[in-house]
Amino acid sequence: SSPCGTGQTCKDPNTAANSLHDFTCTCDSDTTITKTDGPATCSKNECDKNPCATGQTCNDPTPIPSKTGDYTCTCSNGVVATGGSATCTNDECTLNPCGTGQTCKDANTAANSLNDYTCTCTSDTTIK
Repeated sequence: SSPCGTGQTCKDPNTAANSLHDFTCTCDSDTTITKTDGPATCSKNECDKNPCATGQTCNDPTPIPSKTGDYTCTCSNGVVATGGSATCTNDECTLNPCGTGQTCKDANTAANSLNDYTCTCTSDTTIK
């Protein structure tokens, strides 16, 4: 069996009996990843370190060490950011809930803050 493991190619440049620990393991998925005298680390999922903020979903489309910063963080409302946490906001006023002649103000635009907007009429009466 190969000392490199599954998904790696083992090469021994010198097969002489006195030549030890000089074999290399190269990842089949990324041939730029090589290690001498042991298995190479061919997989590195950036999401394993939980880089996204609480409540966000992380996805690493290419979990290999040579491809970093391509993970995405997705908010529950669909906002996506690549290489860092997404800014998850929920400005309820963008849906124009107040109607004509009223001004909308969303006091808290955090993604988990709902129904906290106020509508102000032109006659200074507040309706919610």
